[in-house]
Amino acid sequence: PPPAGASPGSGALNPFDRRLKRKQKNWAALQAEPAKCDYLREEVRGWRGHPERCDQFWAPQTFPLALDVGSGRGYIAQHLTKETVEKLIQVDIAENALKNAIESEIPTVRVVADEEFLPFKEDTFDLVVSSLSLHWVNDLPKAFKEIHQVLKPDGVFIGAMFGGDTLYELRCSLQLAELEREGGFSPHVSPFTAVADLGHLLSRAGFNTLTVDTDEIQVNYPGLFEVMEDLQGKYILCMGESNCSWNRKPLLHRETMLAAAAIYQEMYGNSDGSVPATFQIYYMIGWKYHESQAKPAQRGSATVSFGDLAKIEGILKRGKK
Repeated sequence: PPPAGASPGSGALNPFDRRLKRKQKNWAALQAEPAKCDYLREEVRGWRGHPERCDQFWAPQTFPLALDVGSGRGYIAQHLTKETVEKLIQVDIAENALKNAIESEIPTVRVVADEEFLPFKEDTFDLVVSSLSLHWVNDLPKAFKEIHQVLKPDGVFIGAMFGGDTLYELRCSLQLAELEREGGFSPHVSPFTAVADLGHLLSRAGFNTLTVDTDEIQVNYPGLFEVMEDLQGKYILCMGESNCSWNRKPLLHRETMLAAAAIYQEMYGNSDGSVPATFQIYYMIGWKYHESQAKPAQRGSATVSFGDLAKIEGILKRGKK
């Protein structure tokens, strides 16, 4: 529900209708063959942006207790093993998603809760993961603080979320078409966090040794109408990813849609006549501080200048001689 003092119109404080998002995700979880709608989650679930970095977590150690924030139907759990995680807690705002969760070999407990209000004690989990859920959170700084709080010292958070350039082709085409045909525009794609802000938000929440990567997944369609059908009617809606912003516009005029389709094709069309839809993904890793972690050297303690790095090759050659 909206926080105290906020109303549906106070978009600055409360951009998303969380009640609507819960209904969308509950509806999506009950659709037939939901696995067909999970193509984006399947692309991201292997931490596509930096699998080699995640290997250093999965391989050498076991996490006794892990938390999956915004787990949905358990997209991450099916790719974990008992050697990696001994016990998993799945949290999601939609009870139907948890009831229809994919079974895994890991002992799992499912809890209906909001990502912004995690019902767990401080210093509880060794690992927290989240995949394509946090972009619908109203208060992202608070969500990061909640995750940091429930992590044990030396615990790690690994997450992925949609980035600010997601569906930029669609957004730009619709805005230009509405400006031309209607004299103004309203948002049809939900707002996303900028990558420049993500590291700062994680740092403010208390995480250190941060890693933030970006990646893009591009899907090609015959045209704008197929993009809109796919996003609104089949896959994204089945994933519970429909726009739930308070200031969303309920419908588009046919003339505006035709103009947007022409703009989309002209500005972004591929040589084969198809048009791309781009999904930007942010991948993030952050640790909770522990005294055993490596610490940076004091400023000014370096004994070698970066300017000397160019001389290394010559020094090595002389050493071989």
